[in-house]
Amino acid sequence: MNVAQLVGRTLAKLGVGHCFGVVGSGNFTITNTLIDCGVPFTAARHEGGAATMADAFARTSGKVALLSVHQGCGLTNAATGIGEAAKSRTPMIVLAAEAAPSAVYSNFAMDQDAFAASVYAVPERVHSAQTAVADTLRAYRRAVNDRRTVVLNLPLDVQGQKVPDEHEGTPAHVAGLEPIRPSHGAVAALADLLEKAQRPVFLAGRGGRAAKDEILGLARHTGALVATSAVAKGLFNQDDFNLGISGGFSSPLAAELITDADLILSFGCALNMWTMRHGQLVGAGTVVVQVDLEEPALGANRPIDLGVVGDSAQCARDTLEEMLARGSVPRTGYRNDGVAERINDSIHWNQVEFEDLSDGKCIDPRTLTKALDELLPDERIVSVDSGNFMGYPSQYLWVPDEFGFCFTQAFQSIGLGLSTAIGAGLARPDRLPVLGTGDGGFHMAIAELDTAVRLKMPLVCIVYNDAAYSAEVHHFGIADPGADMSSVRFPDTDFAAIGRGFGAEGITVRTLEDLDAVRTWLESKPSAPLVIDAKIASDSGSWWLAEAFKGH
Repeated sequence: MNVAQLVGRTLAKLGVGHCFGVVGSGNFTITNTLIDCGVPFTAARHEGGAATMADAFARTSGKVALLSVHQGCGLTNAATGIGEAAKSRTPMIVLAAEAAPSAVYSNFAMDQDAFAASVYAVPERVHSAQTAVADTLRAYRRAVNDRRTVVLNLPLDVQGQKVPDEHEGTPAHVAGLEPIRPSHGAVAALADLLEKAQRPVFLAGRGGRAAKDEILGLARHTGALVATSAVAKGLFNQDDFNLGISGGFSSPLAAELITDADLILSFGCALNMWTMRHGQLVGAGTVVVQVDLEEPALGANRPIDLGVVGDSAQCARDTLEEMLARGSVPRTGYRNDGVAERINDSIHWNQVEFEDLSDGKCIDPRTLTKALDELLPDERIVSVDSGNFMGYPSQYLWVPDEFGFCFTQAFQSIGLGLSTAIGAGLARPDRLPVLGTGDGGFHMAIAELDTAVRLKMPLVCIVYNDAAYSAEVHHFGIADPGADMSSVRFPDTDFAAIGRGFGAEGITVRTLEDLDAVRTWLESKPSAPLVIDAKIASDSGSWWLAEAFKGH
């Protein structure tokens, strides 16, 4: 056995969920070893696509995902996907072949440690046959316990080393870390604030996704409404006082109720400009509390009145116990009949009236997405690319729970959506994968449509096609009505024809009647993607992009 085989076998025994990649000479042996050991492998068409597939798989499945790449250019091709995963604290390991230290004149030589650090990933390395198991275990622990994206460099000269029998050991069990318990003083201070609050709102982000029951228990006791950041969409779907997403995607009623809160308590949520609309959702006298596992995160994006270091579930549980020990009784608070009625009547964008811009040649994106929401089965997983269109699938498409929405937006790159949908779809084969993307992002990612076809994945690709980088069109057009837009406008593309060329189904949608083909496709028990080339009417610039560009 050589080192490459030992590392692959070790990762398989540790229980990694799936490997994605593009195979070259430097990662051929380790990839085949993973396959031989039972780790599923998906060959992508580009390393960038493979990286985002791995990211989405890990987010959706809860298992560590692997990315396998060739040395040098294979790694740099994956840069944006690795950066997205790293910024999102996705537990993922990049198996990066590496030119031998002596091969300084190799075409593939580069500083892979510096590259990893530059995109906020953690560089690690397999040093020798004697340390291979320990090196691999260290990388795995960093991924799992620290919630980090790790680039595990595999020098070619080390990969080929023969492993002495005494170093072929089974990796030690990786025990999960105990939840970080908040201090009693912090819990008591939070309980004090909650006892005074009359209109509290709780926000859950990525760090609160595993604390649903505990957060809801505290919310129901204190009379708090609940909402999420975009990445945790669907978490509180079953609660009658759920406001949906807080931030740029908030419905008018959600924004109003959050702004009127006298206390905002966030669990594992960054409280950044997106979630707080640059602070516009925080009322003048609102008390803001932030709970996070890491002290540097507290107050990093906005001023807060109290910061609590601790696990979200543990904090909510301890705070409720503290309040009960004081003799606190459940309060109605913000959870009153009047608010319940308003939430039932108009909390969702699907309930908000709008002027339909459809004209027979182009369809209003709101009309399109509302109709698709009714057509598509409830058991779905929605993935969203970045761009002017992104609010439509994010807000008009219902998802069953927090595992029904995958939002790779931490790096704010367009073109990640298709790969996100593939990775998420592989993690949840029981659900219909649905992609919302723009024409620009779909063009960037189009090679991976072949991957979805090879996987026989019934993936719905909704392409909001206005033949432009329309975020830029609207942003610069508003700033300078006379600006030349030729650099961000393009000839119209027939995505339906391109989809058929890849082996997918393809339809063009200009009217609601054109969506009958979607129903026919669903009834056919499909085993290939469906590309919906939706020729959309311009909305003159989405409200969420207007918010977004304030931060640039």
